[in-house]
Amino acid sequence: MDKKEEKKVFKTIEDLLKALEIEGTFELSFDNETLHVLLDTNDMGIVIGYHGEVLESLQLIASLAVSKKLGKFVRVSIEAGDYKKNRTDYLTNLALKTKERVLSEQREMSLSHLKSWERRIIHMLLVEDNEVVSESTGVGRDRALVIRPR
Repeated sequence: MDKKEEKKVFKTIEDLLKALEIEGTFELSFDNETLHVLLDTNDMGIVIGYHGEVLESLQLIASLAVSKKLGKFVRVSIEAGDYKKNRTDYLTNLALKTKERVLSEQREMSLSHLKSWERRIIHMLLVEDNEVVSESTGVGRDRALVIRPR
């Protein structure tokens, strides 16, 4: 991403936060197709919301705004109050414990009520695992992640 695009992205995120009356500071970093926004605000609870729902919506809106501004798709990941880091740690632990159960019981297990980014974290963790395979099944709110022995 060149300097001109970086300025557009910074201004877009700044305008979005201002429009939502979220006061604070943020830092941007880029890797591959993902824009990472590290947000520091006194309104963390409001920004994160119940089970991260507000944060997820904010990411979607930010992604749409940035993608429109740049004319290409850009995935936006917003970290607020270490919510995603803590959630990723929890999901990693859950995936490893579920893998152990799958192997010890030699049967598939399903993890439901996960958001798409949460399923992606578990898939990425298990993608090269030689003992288990993971896949998403179902549609909409009934979508689940299934881990089964290879």
